[in-house]
Amino acid sequence: MEDTYRTIAAPAEGLYKEKGSKFIALAYPVHTEEEVKETIVELKKQYYDARHHCYAYSLGADKSRFRANDDGEPNHSAGDPILGQIRSAELSNILLVVIRYFGGTKLGVGGLINAYKSAAADALAHATVVEKHETALLQAHYAYPQMNDVMSLVKEYDLNVREQHFEMDCRLALEVRKKLQEEVGAKLEGIGGVKVTVLA
Repeated sequence: MEDTYRTIAAPAEGLYKEKGSKFIALAYPVHTEEEVKETIVELKKQYYDARHHCYAYSLGADKSRFRANDDGEPNHSAGDPILGQIRSAELSNILLVVIRYFGGTKLGVGGLINAYKSAAADALAHATVVEKHETALLQAHYAYPQMNDVMSLVKEYDLNVREQHFEMDCRLALEVRKKLQEEVGAKLEGIGGVKVTVLA
């Protein structure tokens, strides 16, 4: 199973101006459609006076979940050129929004395609691209005496600990590479008294 993908390390910004219109491009690393929706809602609040909030996103190591939205611009003149930039950079788990302030002069479909494409490309040019692995979130639930065994497994697989609660009753939320999920889950459950739940 291919679980490696390229994404951006942190949010990035780009800008393109044409005949008084201003295109502000904002790129964000995202993991879920929920994050995409929340980000767009926030941006619409922040840039409430803009004419259009066009966007595209791609999710998953296989890039199988994607969408392009023209937000009122002519069909395929905004969302598709933005998605095209994401694809030509071979990125995933990314949301790219281009916010347009209308400058009074119509650009025509060709002009719009170029403007959205250029703004998106500028944001990606300012982004740091990183390679990541798709991960699952497992929760290990165990009693205090199993702590050493659990922690040595965490160390062996170099797992990222997202949350931890150590009392008489211990809980660890662990980020595990997707293709190792079953192996790690089985090894954790192999330690007597450890319960594993998949959180995400």
